Amino acid sequence: MYPLRRFTAMLCLGALLAGCTAAAPGTERSLSRRLLDSCSKPPEAYRDVYGEYRSPLLFYNGDSVRTAADWERRRAEIRARWDSLLGAWPPLITGQRFEFVDTLPGAGFDRYRVRFRWLPADTTEGYLLVPHRAGRKPAVITLFYEPETAVGLGGKPCRDFALRLAERGFVALSLGTTRTTRNRTYSLYYPSIDRATLQPLSALACAAANAWETLARFPEVDSTRIGVMGHSYGGKWAMFASCLWEKFACAVWGDPGVVFDETKGGYVNYWEPWYLGYYPPPWEHTWSDEGPANARGAYPVLRREGRDLHELHALMAPRPFLVSGGCADGPERWTALNHTVAVNRLLGYEDRVAMTNRPLHDPDSLSNEVAYAFFERWLSSEDPKGRKE
Repeated sequence: MYPLRRFTAMLCLGALLAGCTAAAPGTERSLSRRLLDSCSKPPEAYRDVYGEYRSPLLFYNGDSVRTAADWERRRAEIRARWDSLLGAWPPLITGQRFEFVDTLPGAGFDRYRVRFRWLPADTTEGYLLVPHRAGRKPAVITLFYEPETAVGLGGKPCRDFALRLAERGFVALSLGTTRTTRNRTYSLYYPSIDRATLQPLSALACAAANAWETLARFPEVDSTRIGVMGHSYGGKWAMFASCLWEKFACAVWGDPGVVFDETKGGYVNYWEPWYLGYYPPPWEHTWSDEGPANARGAYPVLRREGRDLHELHALMAPRPFLVSGGCADGPERWTALNHTVAVNRLLGYEDRVAMTNRPLHDPDSLSNEVAYAFFERWLSSEDPKGRKE
């Protein structure tokens, strides 16, 4: 159940936001920023509660992490173990630039259709939105089943993230797995779907890292201020991308299922062969209640070893992230997120982990406003709150 005080505050703020058309300029953003301030603190019921998750501040041999230098060694240990289970990335594709396929000039920004290589033998197309502002700008990569939705062409409400970010002055690169979405294999497979050596979520993360490399070379982008965002499938993709590629400055994860949870059905289905349960097709028991019991690939190994995604979250520290939680990620997820809060605290940082909550999986205008406020805070040129004191 949602803590009453937090939920009531969100409802009240939602009502205020709905009436902002007559308010003074900037009122809506001011309100969403105030809500963002409150969302970096767990509800009282979950404050300093860590659940049954093993602390990332313990080495695998049981030794404690006590210093920042210790954490660097522990971080490398976590990454090495997950790489051994998910597979090693191929060398990243550096030095490439976008190929511009089409251009649509606009009033506040231009929209380009671009092409680039995101895996060694795989080229993709997406949309690059570039605001009409001088100088190098912050940027966000948005991830989903296809790139049209995030630029407002998909007809799905409250998922036009790239469009809204461009309106706020961000360069936005909208990407999606169009081809595999159409054939219902959804993900990316390296080197091929028949003999993949990477678990698909890691292949998606590698593709996002190559997107970062290409976007960072775009003349109007400040490479130190590139974030990543996605919802649902895109939320899982954004989470793995930001955790496994440390050049992402910050991230928003939209109701991905931030930990393994077999009670949430298709919302938190990491056992599927297009996520962490890869095996060569043909596939059986997909989108099925029998999926977890029949899982293959890395997923059952991770479960047997008692590992969970909070170890990956910790790799973000001290980079900020926001969980835009819905039915897959309620306030109880703070018991996992608190472990990254503890890592940040060891490193001397506060307010680097935040979460909003809504009852439904679908994003809404309020949750989106807070997400945009998050990017404005952490990718702006100003020195915002929450930085190391």
